[in-house]
Amino acid sequence: MRAPEWWAAPGCGPWPRLLAPLAWAWGLGARARFCAGRPRRAPIGVVCVGNLTAGGAGKTPVAISLGRHLTARGASAAFLSRGYGGSALGPLRVDADADGAADVGDEALILARALPTWVARDRRLGVRDAAAAGISVVVMDDGFQDPSVAKDLSVVVVDGRFGFGNGRLIPAGPLRERPADGLKRADAAIVVEPDEAGAEERIRTIADAQLPVLFCRRRPDPSSARLAGADVVAFAGIGRPEGFFATLREMGCCVRAGHAFPDHHVYGAGELEQLRADARAREAVLVTTAKDAARLGPEDARGIEVLTITIEWRDEAALDALVSPLLGVR
Repeated sequence: MRAPEWWAAPGCGPWPRLLAPLAWAWGLGARARFCAGRPRRAPIGVVCVGNLTAGGAGKTPVAISLGRHLTARGASAAFLSRGYGGSALGPLRVDADADGAADVGDEALILARALPTWVARDRRLGVRDAAAAGISVVVMDDGFQDPSVAKDLSVVVVDGRFGFGNGRLIPAGPLRERPADGLKRADAAIVVEPDEAGAEERIRTIADAQLPVLFCRRRPDPSSARLAGADVVAFAGIGRPEGFFATLREMGCCVRAGHAFPDHHVYGAGELEQLRADARAREAVLVTTAKDAARLGPEDARGIEVLTITIEWRDEAALDALVSPLLGVR
């Protein structure tokens, strides 16, 4: 589904008020789940990269950056994904060359191109299999609201452009849980800049003063430098396509048209041909995200450029201090 526009800011239409009773029920269920949960301690280090809102905060690129940072510091790191959008229940080690998005999900394929990756609906089984394979630290992409596995480090990623939206719980707003509850369980918050929504101020107002707040920014990978300054027609089926369009503009692209689709959208041949026709008519390059490209077959991807994103940290020393306790854990 696509996030409703009125999730973005307070005072947008009557729906938040009308859906308030359902949001109250959602919050009650979230709290009950944690009260009933019995987190199981893993034999290896567990890092959880999560968020407090539904989709689009930047968890996956942040998880990849953390995994690579741990590997560079000497850890044997791997990723664990629930495999959203795929049919595999797992636990299954992802083969990026043989598996498809319909099997393991688009995010798992992206992760697997960076480091060993497991998919498991039951995250406890995924951690078990990673440990059996000799992994010392597993980085969970999402799972902050899953109480089944005890985490050694939990970070909450907040999109600085969106913040906490209208501040209401699903379905009246984008929040999976109250920020006060989530930040209480977090070991750090990571704000993905630019912080246009005042996320840092909101976090510092809500959270304990000792909660570290780190800052990073999405940057185009050097492999995407050829797109800089180009006229583009962009399309994306991600949590917040507007962020993708903004990144293209920041790198000097002229976005002649931006086509937004629901998160994890599976493109039909007709849709792709319409997108190609639009790009031809505007004499522009057709471009999409790495997550969308993971859902395209080789023929479907013909003539489509992919913008690959990396994470740039404002303070590498703060990142080192955050992950240091995971090096040599257990």
